[in-house]
Amino acid sequence: MIEQPQHTELSALADEYFDAENTHNPFDATLSGVEGYAHLLPDPSRAAAQHHRAALEGFAARLTAIPLDGLNGEDRTTHRVLARLIDNGIGRIAHGLDEFAISASIVAKHNEAITSLTMAPVDHEGADAYLERLAALPGYFDAALRLAVDAAAEGRHPLRSGVDAAVTQLDAHLATVPDEDTLLRPLRGRPEHERARAILRDAVRPALARYRAGLAQQLAPGARPDDRAGACHLPGGVEGYADAVARFTRPGLAPEEVHRIGLEAVAALREEFAELGGKVLGITDPAGVLTALREDRSLRFTAAAEIVALVDGALERARGAAADWFRPYPIADCVTKEIDPIEAETAPLAYYQPPGPGGLPGTHWINTLRPETRFSYEYEAIAFHESVPGHHLQIAVAQTLRHLPQFRQKPSGQLTAHVEGWGLYTERLADEMGLYSSDLSRFGMLSLDALRAVRLVVDTGLHHYGWSRERAMAFMRDNTATPEANVRNEIDRYIAWPGQATAYLIGRRELVRHRERAQAALGARFDVREFHHQLIGHGSLPLGVLDELVADWIAAQ
Repeated sequence: MIEQPQHTELSALADEYFDAENTHNPFDATLSGVEGYAHLLPDPSRAAAQHHRAALEGFAARLTAIPLDGLNGEDRTTHRVLARLIDNGIGRIAHGLDEFAISASIVAKHNEAITSLTMAPVDHEGADAYLERLAALPGYFDAALRLAVDAAAEGRHPLRSGVDAAVTQLDAHLATVPDEDTLLRPLRGRPEHERARAILRDAVRPALARYRAGLAQQLAPGARPDDRAGACHLPGGVEGYADAVARFTRPGLAPEEVHRIGLEAVAALREEFAELGGKVLGITDPAGVLTALREDRSLRFTAAAEIVALVDGALERARGAAADWFRPYPIADCVTKEIDPIEAETAPLAYYQPPGPGGLPGTHWINTLRPETRFSYEYEAIAFHESVPGHHLQIAVAQTLRHLPQFRQKPSGQLTAHVEGWGLYTERLADEMGLYSSDLSRFGMLSLDALRAVRLVVDTGLHHYGWSRERAMAFMRDNTATPEANVRNEIDRYIAWPGQATAYLIGRRELVRHRERAQAALGARFDVREFHHQLIGHGSLPLGVLDELVADWIAAQ
């Protein structure tokens, strides 16, 4: 079939958008497995953000000129997804919530840089690209500091505890022997190692020291106290947070509604904890169950190797059961790796890195630091969320969709509700699939569910209702089994990344709703493998677009 002219224009526009996004934030390109941007660094300046916003507004005008009614099938979906992504990008830049987000969390500017560089596929992209990126780091850190200082001058001050945590983390990095700096790791054993070492010694580490000094001397004195932790305490913060919630979930969903949903979910989970607690622990009081899960030392690991072995075993069981629940997709492999100890201090329990260029597998990164503090019952659910049938299956499948524009083949941080909603959906799906090794391991499913439900309450509590950092931490302590160190890390992440934490449970609720309506409409004709294909066979989607696709699929059956 010959494409209509507007189809050609849509394809060209999609490619231009994809290039502009990856050029603006090449760190995202690296972490999403996109080739060709490993030599670039983002420009954190406002000028660069406004330049990108102008580009997005130009894309929006061109997209509006392509009539949606004249498109069918995947072209129609591409148009709708692109419109949402462009709008999300414009909103994110307009409100600039990242300008004052100084922290030691995964979204801290220094952590994004170090993580992206050390995860770059040097074997495929080349050592010269890595060296170019390394040499540009001083300018990146200087610009990041200027951005934060300018925001503070306008009354958009960072949180003092976040600044202090970032300074402590940077001190730990700078205290390492230069030859053991994680930024040298990708070139270790290569001819370019000595050149990288010189760049690190003469330019990068001095820039990190300047950045650290700027945080401590220019930002810490005027930083916000913990009782004013949320964005709502800053100029434009209320509007910015409402926009963030809509971007990370769906337009029209207000923070008040998210808060209510979270409180209801927390209450329902307490009943599940009581039921499973009576069966496994002989405890039916929800608070007692949570205390036992948190404090019983027999429910901890004793060595990092135990965590790795448990996660690998869960992944193998999931691979073996997949055929009954999913189409036989020709996807890349997934491997397990341990998070670097320095990063692990403030890192989440785990995260996922998609398959990279040159046949690199997907990676399930797990936090094995101080295994005696980590709960053995949680890591199976984590494995299902991050690898198979969770993020790895969804994202690796998207990479096989060569008939779609490139931007739809890669995960998007602006479509978090679908991506993280799927990950959370699969934690419960794994129970249906019989993947949990014991009823005790099923506590991991409930424990992580509770964490996501609490996120709705504390994220909105902090940024919309003005909760203090301690109040948010107390609510998490009271309603999850999460240990104190992770309570702190989680809350600090939500403070630094307003709205993102609301996406998980909101997204899962939508997927469950789609499944229930499909089963009700189709009855015996419902095929769970084909239903799951509708959820993951079109790339990452806004929730509104996913709703339309599922409705069309049900009608077609």
